[in-house]
Amino acid sequence: MSGSNIFYAQSGGVTAVINASACGVIETARKIPTMGKVFVGKNGILGALTERLIDTSKESRRDISMLKHTPGGAFGSCRYKLKAPETNQREYERLLAVFKAHNIGYFFYNGGGDSQDTANKVAIFSQRAGYPVQCIGIPKTVDNDLPLTDTCPGFGSVAKYVAVATEEAGLDIASMAATSTKVFVLEVMGRHAGWIAAASALAQKTKGDPPHIIVFPEIVFDRAKFIAQVKKAVRSKGYCVVVASEGAQWPDGRFLAEADQKDAFGHAQLGGVAPRLVDMIKQDLGLKCHWAVSDYLQRAARHIASAVDVAQAYAVGEAAVKFAAAGDSGVMTTIERYSVKPYRWRIGKVALAKVANVEKKMPRRFISRSGFGVTAAALEYLRPLIQGEDYPPFKAGMPQYVRLKNLLIEPRLPAFEPE
Repeated sequence: MSGSNIFYAQSGGVTAVINASACGVIETARKIPTMGKVFVGKNGILGALTERLIDTSKESRRDISMLKHTPGGAFGSCRYKLKAPETNQREYERLLAVFKAHNIGYFFYNGGGDSQDTANKVAIFSQRAGYPVQCIGIPKTVDNDLPLTDTCPGFGSVAKYVAVATEEAGLDIASMAATSTKVFVLEVMGRHAGWIAAASALAQKTKGDPPHIIVFPEIVFDRAKFIAQVKKAVRSKGYCVVVASEGAQWPDGRFLAEADQKDAFGHAQLGGVAPRLVDMIKQDLGLKCHWAVSDYLQRAARHIASAVDVAQAYAVGEAAVKFAAAGDSGVMTTIERYSVKPYRWRIGKVALAKVANVEKKMPRRFISRSGFGVTAAALEYLRPLIQGEDYPPFKAGMPQYVRLKNLLIEPRLPAFEPE
């Protein structure tokens, strides 16, 4: 839609490199004469529904370029899932009303599986409503669980952080194990897919290095087998380092760390698998243990981001604009690995309908026979994704991150309350 403005939004949990994708969108759109302004939703899709649109044309070229090395979500994100148009037509009609009011003909949604589902629904609804909006999905998730893309921007940097943290914590525990802590458990993200937990194995430089045990969501948790593995590691190494995915499950499908709450997407709220495992170890083996939850630290650690991840995050944002300018809609930008040694990748695209609400779990061939480690094939897949350093600029010992003005445009429609 030549001359139309762009709406871009960030969705779900943010990453160390999601702003690099935003940078790719904004910088590329500014170079294309046929494209209008880039408006961004304040707090994701909610910004469109409430007509809180940020005008990025008010931001300097320098500040936009600094997005590339700034973590978090520079415009605010949200966990808000639009229901199907059949049951929630008013919100879709509101989106189109806002788009029409501000001459928006492009919609770029930067998020995971739920976000790609939303982008797909908006593309279909707008077409049927007679105001076709070109909708392009931009992949983002630290969980690395989107299908049909070699990896997801955000994952490589989390993988690097977790691998480094595992090695460093392992050195700490090893130095104290003779008279103090014998077991350390690190809890990482990953509800149904164990990609982040698997990345901790990149810390292993020689046989027997930490992590000694990895707990995956894909492998049913067996307490007896787990305790036996801990006991074996302590007996042979003097200590044991465990990396556990938050999504570890009992045989009946319950999460080890499931709470009563649910998030805005309807998913069970998780957190606390590390202390659960430590309690088991203390009860069964009587060993002194420590545990940590990497939580937001793992996805916010821009200071140790993977250079490959940064480049890919920017590239999927840049490509989304170029695909839209060429007339594409209803697709998500993807990363294609076309060479293993050396690692080479390029940008591709796939229909949104094929990725919406589909989770890519760790293949069994990536998990060791014991179920507590990874295979050589997994390491071959993972290792290229953490390569290179892309440090932010530092001043007075601290990284320099940008905080945008985020000026809102004047609303033109009546107020609206999302459901």
